[in-house]
Parts: sequence; C-alpha cells; structure tokens
Amino acid sequence: MKRKSNIALYVIGVVLVVVAGVMLWAILNRQWVYDFWRGLNYQPVGEMERIRDDLGLTERGEFLFKAARPVLSSRSEFNDKCRTVLDEEMAVLGCYTNDDIYIYDIESAELDGIRELTTAHELLHAVWARMSEQEKTELATELAKVLTENQDFLEEEINRYAATEQQEELFVRAGTEVKKLPEKLEQLYGEIFRNQDAVVEFYDKYIAVFRRIEAEMEKLKSEMEALQAEIDAKTAEYENAVAKLNAEIAEFNHCAETAGCFVSEGVFYARRAELLNEQAGLEVLFNIINGLVDDYNVKVEQYNADVVHGDELNRKINSASEVEGL
Repeated sequence: MKRKSNIALYVIGVVLVVVAGVMLWAILNRQWVYDFWRGLNYQPVGEMERIRDDLGLTERGEFLFKAARPVLSSRSEFNDKCRTVLDEEMAVLGCYTNDDIYIYDIESAELDGIRELTTAHELLHAVWARMSEQEKTELATELAKVLTENQDFLEEEINRYAATEQQEELFVRAGTEVKKLPEKLEQLYGEIFRNQDAVVEFYDKYIAVFRRIEAEMEKLKSEMEALQAEIDAKTAEYENAVAKLNAEIAEFNHCAETAGCFVSEGVFYARRAELLNEQAGLEVLFNIINGLVDDYNVKVEQYNADVVHGDELNRKINSASEVEGL
C-alpha cells in the first residue's frame, strides 16, 4: 500500500508540473492565447469573406484577422463604434478599436478596392499593437526612409496625426500604399500578406479616381487661366480699336459735313471703305472673343462638374455625411 501511495503522489506531481508548465506557457504567450480565443468562433460572412480571400493573407495574417473580427458596418453603427466627434471634414473609412476592426461599408463600383484597402490598413494597426517597443524602435530607420522616398503623397497625410501616432500611421500606410520598400519591412509585411504589392493595388485602384479628378481640375484650371489671359488681351485690343474707330468715324463725318474737306469723291469713298474694313475686322475680333468666352464657359462647367463629383465621392466615403450613394 505504501508503494501505491508513492506512485499516486508521483503521478500527481507530474500532473502538477504539466499544469504549471501549461500555465507558465499561457502566461508567457497570453497575447496568442487571447487572440486564439477571440478568433475561435469568428467566421467572416458575405462581402467580408470575399475581402479576406482577396487580401491573400498568410497563416499569421489569417490568425490576426480572426482575432480582430472585422465587420462591415452601416453608417450609424460605424459612427457609434469609430467616431467620438463627428467631423464633416474628415473621412474615416475604418477603425481598430477595443481589439475589433470596423469597416465603413462603402458600396460604389467607382471606388472599387476601398473596402479591401481599409481592411488591410486596420489589420496592420492590429499588427502594430502586438509589437514590442523595441521592435517598433528598430523600424524607425526603415520607416523614415519610406517617408523620404514617398514624401509627395505620404507627408501631408502623416502630418495630420499627433507626433505620438505618426510612426504607427506610417507603418500602416507603408504596408498598404507603397510597393518599393526596404527589405526589413518587406519581410515583415510578408508575414501578413502573401503579396503585399497586390494589397497596394487596391489603394492605387480607388485613389486613382480622386487623382484623375484632381489632375483634370488642375488641367482645366490652367487652361481657363490661359483663356482668361487671352480674352483679357483681346478684349483690351478690341476696346482700343473701337475707341480708335469711333474717333476716326467722328472725324470722317465731320469732314463729310465740311465743304472742301475731301478733295474728291474718290477720296471720300476710299476713306469710307477703309473705315468699313476696320469695322469688319472688329466684328471678326468680337466673334473671336465670344468664341474664347464660350470655350472658357465650357471649361468652367467641366471644372464645376468635377468639383461636384469630387464632393460627392468625399461625402460617399465620409460616414459623417448623410449622402448614401452616387
């Protein structure tokens, strides 16, 4: 009986050691355990399932995706979860809050790729949240290089954030908006996306709509400025010519009423013909100016249409707006 008791105590001891080992492992890997349980019963449905598939996630990417439990949200739900203060000037497309991802459900063929891009963007916020301070610090040089090389479109966006948030935002945008990256960052994003360049293409696809409108507006603005300058110059030319012709006509009429002013009838008709030719030339110039004004007005209409189109798209992606569609 004594031997059996020793065996039982030995077994209990082994069990306790195993339990202690499991508990220690769970403590040391508590983030993984937390993420595992959060994602255990999560299953994306509908469009979110398609978005997940289109993002081409790695095994780790899929694990974090489930842990963050992304959902497409209606405007009212999205504002409730993602907005603390409704700002009409700020378009918020998604948020990562309380370990959950919410994506504003924007349905527009014209903005194809925006929901995929936003989901990838917020997923990288989840990645950043799980990095140690040392890991974040070690990325500073690479991220600074990305900012320098892509200053034309990244700097303005990054500067909208508080200094304490800029490195995180740069990390997220580098992974979703920039293809040419330092090797260290490529490897890091490669742990989440099988093809990070394909993720950036979602950004390129939707942002191209805004860039096209902006480029067209810049072109129209330049053309309108050139037309306005030409109209002003020709209008001044026309007004000066009209004043000169009016003075010449007044002089001609005065001379016609004065005996002996015209030495012959031939001189009278020759001068009259000259004035009529000047008048005809002014009519041509007047019509040219009207044509330029018509061209200017057409470009103004096109410019205004682009302004309206851009405003509609911005309201479309702004959950604070009441506009629901185009």
